[in-house]
Order: sequence, then structure tokens, then C-alpha cells
Amino acid sequence: MSAELDLSPPEVPEPTLLESILRYGLFLGAIFQLICILAVIFPTSKGHEQESESTDAKSAEQMKKTKGPVPQIRQKPKKESKKKR
Repeated sequence: MSAELDLSPPEVPEPTLLESILRYGLFLGAIFQLICILAVIFPTSKGHEQESESTDAKSAEQMKKTKGPVPQIRQKPKKESKKKR
């Protein structure tokens, strides 16, 4: 038990410029992902809801003003032809 224990911290080299840029880039990427996830969870603000309600009201008024069925445009189906070799 006469052996001495080396309790000094291990030598860690200083990070290089590339390692520092990579570390901060990863932090920024993680923050961006959290913001995107929060945008999906809380998708709309009150200002956007008011705009969509006003456009919905306008489209409903236009539907009420038109009388009778709206004629549908029919398109002829295209004939498929096989390529000749």
C-alpha cells in the first residue's frame, strides 16, 4: 500500500476551432428543432384565427348568393395507347 494514487484530473486537449463550431452548431440545431416541435404543438395564434374566420365568412356568403347547382365541367378521359417498338 505504499504506492501513491494519481488523483490529478486527466489531461484534456483544448478544443479546436472546428470542434467549437460543431458544438455550437449542434446547440443551434437542437434549439431550432425544439422551436419546430413547439410550433406543431401550438400551431396558430389568435391573429391567424381571426383572419381565417373572416375568409370563411366571406366564402359562406358567396355560396349563399349563388343560386342553383353549379355546372360541373366534364373532361373526356384520355385514351391510353401502347408504344410501338
